[in-house]
Amino acid sequence: MSRVSSALAPRCVAVIGGGPAGLMAAETLAAGGARVDLYDAMPSVGRKFLMAGRGGLNLTHSEPMAPFLARYGTRRDDLAPWLARFDPQALRAWAHELGVATFVGTSGRVFPTDMKAAPLLRAWLHRLRGAQVQFHMRHRWIGWDTDDNPGSAADGNEGAIALRFAVPEGEYTRHADAVVLAVGGASWPRLGSDGAWVPRLAQRGVPVAPLRPANCGFDADWSDHFQARFAGAPLKTVALSVTALDGSVVARRGECVASSTGLEGSLIYALSAPIRDLIAANGSAEVLMDLLPDVPQERVMREVSHPRGARSWSSHLQSRLGIAGVKAGLLRECLSRDAFADPARLARGIKALPIRLLRPRPIAEAISSAGGVALEALDAHLMIKHMPGVFCAGEMLDWEAPTGGYLLSACFASGVVAGEGVLAYLAGR
Repeated sequence: MSRVSSALAPRCVAVIGGGPAGLMAAETLAAGGARVDLYDAMPSVGRKFLMAGRGGLNLTHSEPMAPFLARYGTRRDDLAPWLARFDPQALRAWAHELGVATFVGTSGRVFPTDMKAAPLLRAWLHRLRGAQVQFHMRHRWIGWDTDDNPGSAADGNEGAIALRFAVPEGEYTRHADAVVLAVGGASWPRLGSDGAWVPRLAQRGVPVAPLRPANCGFDADWSDHFQARFAGAPLKTVALSVTALDGSVVARRGECVASSTGLEGSLIYALSAPIRDLIAANGSAEVLMDLLPDVPQERVMREVSHPRGARSWSSHLQSRLGIAGVKAGLLRECLSRDAFADPARLARGIKALPIRLLRPRPIAEAISSAGGVALEALDAHLMIKHMPGVFCAGEMLDWEAPTGGYLLSACFASGVVAGEGVLAYLAGR
């Protein structure tokens, strides 16, 4: 990984946040000759990173760059320069430098060969400590000093930016020549990302879009019977589609889960952005579920029209189409009794079952969050335009992406861009 170098004496840079974006910014800065102090409110760094890797750490995705960038939706053009600087191939090479080999799964997702996050994080922290990055745990950033002029910090260092921290012993101020904020969004707050930073930046005139759940489940108005029988049941090999606010149809195929409150799982997460926006605009959103995406409509129509004799609809659908369990339960839940008396309506329901979703699950349950610092408030190096020396990176910025490695890829890349931006800024002072 190439770095911006500086011939100046080491400058003090504060990195606030010990997730992938903050750690990558710290590595970039240390490699460029800066003296780096990394602060995090938790007892250890990388807690959300470790949690994300519990089911297998999905580092990035192997698909070509054009569809890869399309996963970032309306922010595609904004994130393209980050990912050009540190693309999925560079991310895999970086992991290999840490001694962590990767492989491409059948879905195109990229994982460490052992599927675990902990060995990569341990190797990374060992390298950062070897580069003299100083870690300060249980340091919660609580804002700026009332006096932003350079002053003497407790360790005698001079700096231009005064940062206030709460520690177990009380509060104190540290100074730095520049700062990288990588404090996350508001998902999984128990791991450190609680969104408490929003008013601290808003008070300084930084535009911040409201934080909203992303990659989240949604509530539906299930009957007591459906909840009791099918809560937690997986819906395998189905497809979902939704007509977004702009009129475009977004469709995905995969798996999800009928939870006690609605729908959860990777398939629903992939459509969470348009569903969330529809609910915000209209009060609810209708998604269409294809219960048999591998079976053509014509065959479905033929099978439901086949005489069923004395058999119940449940027995008939199971024997003719293999529809049973939660799929049969959903048909009963979402179609009227009259629809079962009309083969054409029943066939349409099997291929496009309307499910009304009422609200996203709380942001604390979401895998990630949308909203954050407006990218328009930042320059190309991710520095806040009206706050020289203050840079932002990671999930606290206003972009979102589905699961599948896209979230981590952009977080890593933003850390590289912000770190190099700090080095360029300090070299130009």
